Amino acid sequence: MGDQPPSFQMPRGGARQGPPSLPPPDEEENAPPRLSEDAVVDLEAEVRGSQVFDVLEQLDRELVGLVPVKTRIREVASLLLVDRLRRGYGLDSERPTLHMCFTGSPGTGKTTIAMRMAEVLHRLGYLAKGHLVTVTRDDLVGQYIGHTAPKTREVLKRAMGGVLFIDEAYYLYRQENERDYGQETIEILLQVMENQRDDIVVILAGYKERMDTFFQSNPGMSSRIAHHIDFPDYTIDELMGIGELILERQHYRLSDEGTTSFRELMERRMRQPRFANGRSVRNALERARLRQASRLIGAGGSIGRDDLMRIEGEDIRKSRLFDGDDVSDEEPGEDGGGPAAENGHRSS
Repeated sequence: MGDQPPSFQMPRGGARQGPPSLPPPDEEENAPPRLSEDAVVDLEAEVRGSQVFDVLEQLDRELVGLVPVKTRIREVASLLLVDRLRRGYGLDSERPTLHMCFTGSPGTGKTTIAMRMAEVLHRLGYLAKGHLVTVTRDDLVGQYIGHTAPKTREVLKRAMGGVLFIDEAYYLYRQENERDYGQETIEILLQVMENQRDDIVVILAGYKERMDTFFQSNPGMSSRIAHHIDFPDYTIDELMGIGELILERQHYRLSDEGTTSFRELMERRMRQPRFANGRSVRNALERARLRQASRLIGAGGSIGRDDLMRIEGEDIRKSRLFDGDDVSDEEPGEDGGGPAAENGHRSS
């Protein structure tokens, strides 16, 4: 399956096993203890106590590949943990700027990373709640005078104490329309990102080229983003790994012929318009399940557990892609498509 991503393992001596999602610690536990100048801190104990690496290990289980992205998130988590320890010694410094921009194609894991980042920030005491609010232009921008500001402020109110994830953020600005109300949303966001950055983290997401254009037109927004993280498209081996994760969670498996056919299907789909990475994998497997069910019911007779779990090559090869058709109309456009799975997990 190609190069394996570095695993987010606990430091030696601190390995722990636990449920996929652990309850966040109380806010009092997040406050760094005051230390004397000659005090010595057990760093491994601090890491374990923060439970940050539990979140990163969960992320490693959830998402295939994304080595550069996971590395950057680990670096941010390490910075925040060290900053927390420094505050314990009274080494006060400016709070790290945490607003981010995630760029990449649909289905590359941006929403899942944002969700886990919110957990990390909460566990380290940088966010009061650590929840994720996902929105698009339609949730923020009104359709008439006086409508935009209340909509935007209501969303910001819901996101306070957590992360506000704005998908396809470049649609907030429409250069061709000087009277577009999106500029009002941008101005409110700029004010909140600067004056209330202790209370909320804003993550902008979308295609890289369009986000670059957005920042060129809105330099004030660009200056408030500290972390620009690019999400690469998946390789064919990584897509196959995503498929395995999806099937395993749903108690399906591919036969040998099914595996060969699915790999060929994905190679063809990657060359088609509007390819959506992990989301395209999920959609292809959903259609294979439909064909498997139709095949089983049509054949009749007796079947066993393994028959119900196994997807055959013929269930894959009935795709219109093997007839040379364009199936891009079956995929969501841009970064939309609702709360669909990506990389075996969630959307965007």
